[in-house]
Amino acid sequence: MKDRTKGARTLVTQVSEALRQLIMNGDYAPGDKLPSEAQLTEAHGVSRTVVREAVAALRSDGLVEARQGAGIFVLNPPRFAFSPRNIDKARLASDLEILEIRTPIEVEAAGLAALRRSPSQEETIFDRHAAVLACIEAGQSIREADFALHLAIAEATNNPLFRQFLEMHGTSAIPQSKLVTENRTEAETAYRRLIHQEHEKIIVAISNGDEEGARNAMRGHLKGSQIRYRDLLRDERLRPSSRN
Repeated sequence: MKDRTKGARTLVTQVSEALRQLIMNGDYAPGDKLPSEAQLTEAHGVSRTVVREAVAALRSDGLVEARQGAGIFVLNPPRFAFSPRNIDKARLASDLEILEIRTPIEVEAAGLAALRRSPSQEETIFDRHAAVLACIEAGQSIREADFALHLAIAEATNNPLFRQFLEMHGTSAIPQSKLVTENRTEAETAYRRLIHQEHEKIIVAISNGDEEGARNAMRGHLKGSQIRYRDLLRDERLRPSSRN
């Protein structure tokens, strides 16, 4: 049962990620209508249930909306900027620097984990992933659980230096979670679910022994975080001073 559930979730992730990339790349622009459920089912070779869950994931992220009797339409991608009035520009710049240095190290760690993980290490990675989801569903900060997941991936390289690198920074190595620790808004929940889905792509590739897929998924996750932080920095720099 666990294997069947994992397989179904993998298909949902694959379809939702494929559609997400088409949206983010502009193949489906804001206002465009997605193909029908039947067309998506045929195009991706999956069941209608998988397509519905994949589209539901995009809806929860604020990427698409259902219009009764018309179909599913693409929205402007959420920026996850929350409340830029209270954002510390120096802190954001520091967080971005941490993300940049993490990227090449953790991309390699993900690839090695796909090759070297033991069954118990793989199980720990799935448990840590489930813990992130539990925090999301409870409306709690995902910062500690996020960090624990990345530590588990580093541990699965069986090279202690990867784990030591993350431990040296502590939870500050997970800067994106700092942006979602206060008000429990829909935007926060969508943001956390996006992070969770990016994590899922990484761990599925690790579980499948897909070295390159794990690297690409980790790269996409950390690069996406960099883009979100650069958006926040740009918005803060362009925001008129409160003195004006």
